[in-house]
Amino acid sequence: MTFSRRALLLSVGSAALDAAVARPAAADVGAQAWETVIDTSTFASYSALESTWNYLYPWGSDHNGTARMYASPSDRNHVCLEPGGVLVLKASRISWDEGTSSKDPHLPIRYHSGAIHSKAHVVVTDQYPTWEVKGEFRAPSAQGTWPAFWLTGANSWPPESDILEFKGDSRNWFNTYDGSWDGTPVTVSDPDAWHGYRAWIAKVNATDADIHYYLDGRWVGRHRASNFVGKPMDLIVNLQTEGSSGSPGPAGDTYYRARNVYVGRGNNG
Repeated sequence: MTFSRRALLLSVGSAALDAAVARPAAADVGAQAWETVIDTSTFASYSALESTWNYLYPWGSDHNGTARMYASPSDRNHVCLEPGGVLVLKASRISWDEGTSSKDPHLPIRYHSGAIHSKAHVVVTDQYPTWEVKGEFRAPSAQGTWPAFWLTGANSWPPESDILEFKGDSRNWFNTYDGSWDGTPVTVSDPDAWHGYRAWIAKVNATDADIHYYLDGRWVGRHRASNFVGKPMDLIVNLQTEGSSGSPGPAGDTYYRARNVYVGRGNNG
C-alpha cells in the first residue's frame, strides 16, 4: 500500500485541510437532478432488506479471512434486524473443522459471520458522474475483527473503495485501490459507538474519479481513483475475522451494527 495522504494528515491541521479541498455535499451537483438509489429505510424490515440487498458476498460465502458467511431469508443467526432500522452482523467462533476458505489466502474457517451486498451497482458515468455513499456504524475493533463497508468491482478488481475498514485496532482505513493503494488511516474514538462514514465520488475526466472521505462529517482525505469510470461496483457490508486484523480472534460472539445506509447519485439526464 501507499499512504500519500497520511503524510499530509500528519503535517497540517484540520483547518488547513478544510481549506485545501472543497467539501462536497449532496446539493453540490450543479444542474444535475439528484436521485436516491438506496434509501435509509432498507433496514426497517426484512422485506425492505431483501428487496434492496442480497445475502453473502457477491461471489459467495468466503473471502480473505477466517469467517464463512451464513445468511438467508430462513437463516437469521448472523444477519438480523433490530428495532429502529438497525442491521446486525454477528461473528461466532466455531469449534469444529470446516476446512479452509475457498478464497486466497485460503485460511482455515474458524467463524461463522454475515455479509450483505447491494442489488444496485454504483457506477460513475457521464450520465451519473457524482455519487454519495454513507452510513452510520458501530464497528468492533478488537484484534481479529475485520468489519467493512466498501465498494468493489462487480466485473473486475480493481476498482475498490473502503469507506469503513477496521483491522484489529481503532484506526479506520479509508482506502482506494486502482492498481495501487492509496490509504488514509484515521483513529476513531470508541469505534463501537455510532459514527458516520461517507464517500463522495465525482468524475474528473473520461477515466478517473476523485473520492472524498469523511468521518462524522469531517473531511479526512481525497484520493484520485484512476480507471473507475464505467466500472460497476457492488456495495458490501460484512464482518470478516482474523486475516489482516490479526489473530487469535475473539473467543465469543462479535457484533457489527449499521443504520441509515444511503446511496445517491447526480443525474445529468
